[in-house]
Amino acid sequence: MKKDIHPENYRIVAFKDMSNDDVFLTKSTAKTNETIEVDGVEYPLVKMEISRTSHPFYTGKSKLVDTAGRIDKFKNKYAKFKK
Repeated sequence: MKKDIHPENYRIVAFKDMSNDDVFLTKSTAKTNETIEVDGVEYPLVKMEISRTSHPFYTGKSKLVDTAGRIDKFKNKYAKFKK
């Protein structure tokens, strides 16, 4: 393994899944200005949109999010080629 390529500033960081408010602690070098209190201790906070507790692969639940009608736009655009 190469020497001096890994960061030295690991610390305990709280990661929060914003879709279901799950919080977990792990070591990280992620920079953040926000903090959160977990079990009476304050930790740096990193907000995430998806994690192991909300990802369809891990939960087994499929969730379709169609913002701005993208699926309908696609179907309408390519409907003329369907014969």
